[in-house]
Amino acid sequence: MFLIVGLGNPEKKYEKTFHNLGFLAAGDCADLLGVKFKKKECEASVAEAFVGGEKIVIARPVTYMNASGRAVKQLIAKYKVAKEELVVLYDDYDLPKGQVRIRPSGSAGTHNGMRSVIAEIGFTDFARIRMGIFDKDVKAPLIDYVLSEIDPKDYDLFASATTRAAEAAISLAKGEKFDLVMTKYNG
Repeated sequence: MFLIVGLGNPEKKYEKTFHNLGFLAAGDCADLLGVKFKKKECEASVAEAFVGGEKIVIARPVTYMNASGRAVKQLIAKYKVAKEELVVLYDDYDLPKGQVRIRPSGSAGTHNGMRSVIAEIGFTDFARIRMGIFDKDVKAPLIDYVLSEIDPKDYDLFASATTRAAEAAISLAKGEKFDLVMTKYNG
């Protein structure tokens, strides 16, 4: 069993914003595994796949970013997910745009969605895959920036980042060694 959660906001108006990169990467996971988001449960939209006989649940919380932890906590309880079977995909203002960084644990940093996840589940030692959004040329306040639409000239850069993040999450779900996944996808 493995749970992949992409953080974002459920409304159409947020679809192409920086704060929805987790949702986009979760969508890429579903596409790569040939499944669709068909179920609503645990305050999340859910897709299920089987790889090598193992179940993979891909989820997009519908709680909005700052309450993402509620859905993650419910999903962990429903599917009896262990710490090492959880990976969270999300945008990160502390990384340069387009960069992907995989870590086995850590703090929430500046990310309110991750603060919610950590507060609700009560532990920090779970895999996280961050996709960088920092642009030194942008001077907007953080809250305005993360909720702004991605510039069309950067679509390919971010599409590449979400695909790499999805591939990394699936590699972890398939049981590939964490260090090897980090080496392959970080950067």
